[in-house]
Amino acid sequence: MKYAVRLIKNTYHPIQIPDSLTVEHGQMVLVRTEKGEEVFKVFAVNSEIAAQWEKFKPEVLHVIRTLSQKDLQTLDEIKKEEAESFLKCQALVKQHNLVMNLVQCRITFDRKKITFYYTAPERVDFRELLKDLTQVFKRIRIDLRHIGVRDETSIMEGMGVCGKPFCCCSFLRKFESINVKLAKDQGMPIAPGKISGTCGRLLCCLNYEYSNYIEAAKGMPPVGSAVMTPDGLGKVFALKFLNSCVAVKLEEGKVKDYMKNEIEMVDAEVNVDIDIPVVIYPEEENEGIDIKQLEDDKNSSTGNV
Repeated sequence: MKYAVRLIKNTYHPIQIPDSLTVEHGQMVLVRTEKGEEVFKVFAVNSEIAAQWEKFKPEVLHVIRTLSQKDLQTLDEIKKEEAESFLKCQALVKQHNLVMNLVQCRITFDRKKITFYYTAPERVDFRELLKDLTQVFKRIRIDLRHIGVRDETSIMEGMGVCGKPFCCCSFLRKFESINVKLAKDQGMPIAPGKISGTCGRLLCCLNYEYSNYIEAAKGMPPVGSAVMTPDGLGKVFALKFLNSCVAVKLEEGKVKDYMKNEIEMVDAEVNVDIDIPVVIYPEEENEGIDIKQLEDDKNSSTGNV
């Protein structure tokens, strides 16, 4: 049986267990990482993933011991310290008028290192902040770590509009570049609340089926073009990618669906007016939002988690 632990930002690593220890799924163990000694829950790994690990050789983390009852009490104390430390650092950030958003505080189990994760629109000079932090948190190493807004969402976790956990904190390992063209090509409403996630950037899932839409669009005439149908001339009213249909408004005023291989583009004058319906979303009050702000930038994801 193979086991793994889940680090921050949904990264799983296989663990090496000493011969003197026996672990079970769901048990809490103390593991040595690059940050120090940290506590994680053990997950049993199925044979297919174990076989992939044999192939790709991910980093193996070493288990120090399983947690005793006393260790669990210590862990509870550390969680309280993290909450208190977060508030102390937040107060100092405000005191120094720094443009940075504190996201999370993590303290290693051995209490040798404290890490503050933060987001910021641009580079922050936190030298004075660090001086104050060293006076508050003595005899412990302090790490101020800048992360992107996508990274923030992935470590804070939550539920997406689809009703499932965020992709970035469940299975997504790498953030792909996303732009508004992906939404436009898939016929989605270009409204911030419809195409952006909790992180304030475009939904990662816009990438998932894009290639299918591009493939489906092949051979489809653009909206507004003149076409010949089995029922006569008309103009393309809308494209229905998922079922390879083209909605055509005929000269008689009727709108009818045709398979894309049933129609043919023609160079002719067609006496049809195409009024593309504009969908208005009442909840979208931020009309001044620049859609381009939803696209990726250098601060979207740093990989610094």
